[in-house]
Amino acid sequence: MLRGTDRALCDQHDLAMLDLDGVVYIGGEAVPGAAEAIAAARERDQRIAFITNNASRTPETVAAHLTELGVDAAREDVVTSAQAAARVLVDRLGAGARVAALGADGLLEALREEGLEPVGIEDEADALATGYGPDVLWRDIMRAAVRVRDGLWWVASNTDMSIPTAYGTAPGHGVLVETLSRFAGVDPVVAGKPARPLLDETVRRVGGATPLMVGDRLDTDIEGAVGVDMPALLVMTGVTGLPELVAARPRERPTYLAADLSGLLQAHPEPTRNDATVECGGWTAEVDGAAELVVEGDGSPDDWWRVVATAAWEHLDAGGRPVGVDRLRAPGTQRR
Repeated sequence: MLRGTDRALCDQHDLAMLDLDGVVYIGGEAVPGAAEAIAAARERDQRIAFITNNASRTPETVAAHLTELGVDAAREDVVTSAQAAARVLVDRLGAGARVAALGADGLLEALREEGLEPVGIEDEADALATGYGPDVLWRDIMRAAVRVRDGLWWVASNTDMSIPTAYGTAPGHGVLVETLSRFAGVDPVVAGKPARPLLDETVRRVGGATPLMVGDRLDTDIEGAVGVDMPALLVMTGVTGLPELVAARPRERPTYLAADLSGLLQAHPEPTRNDATVECGGWTAEVDGAAELVVEGDGSPDDWWRVVATAAWEHLDAGGRPVGVDRLRAPGTQRR
């Protein structure tokens, strides 16, 4: 069940941790309204951190991209999975440790920032660190796999199986992780979401006593927050669509739900049950005998998403299969 609150989220949480792709931008373009929502939240004294599982780009590069899109961002506002991986490494090995690095500039810079020494894949090393890098060579992947099999400690920036590109969704770093892991019979320590290190590193760097995770992906952003008992806001501007939302497992369900990032600035009414229906803000939803979700009424898109999710999850938890949603369309959107 989604949680309700009669105050805006930005007035309750002193830090909003925003996933980048799907929340702030999609590809090279800003999500409509995102820059305005971020500025308004900051005016109400909410810290903003931009976090990403992508280990290839440096914080400076990410901040520059955000600035070009009209989002005020400095290097210190950006936290990457490469930085989280470097923290994991230095906490265990100490500054000065030699780390065989398989990735791009973002990973190398993060290692150096923590006083670690990135070295080549053939060099003597205390550990292996891997991250997404489009120019990583197959011969280096093979050598890394053998070294891990032979006992070299391994930290992976993330396990995302896909990454958005200008030419469509492509294999992400998780594909490389799976390849190395299957060959070596070893699972790495993972730094990025849904694992804990990236969330902890963000709070350590940016500060905040009452952080809120804001994301568009159930299996990384929301699952990561649920795993550390952190409140989470799911926004419907990215990869999660209606079919994925209604089938979400308990560990993938957000605390709050909104159509877009303006949800930071809103109070969130809690959906209520009335006999066979779930109600919220003028909308009612119920599951019919054919396990189809039926929604009626009128109101805001945010409340539509809330009532849909609540009714679908109640049905799922009662032992039903995921509800049918082929006949539904969110207000103000094309069919998703």
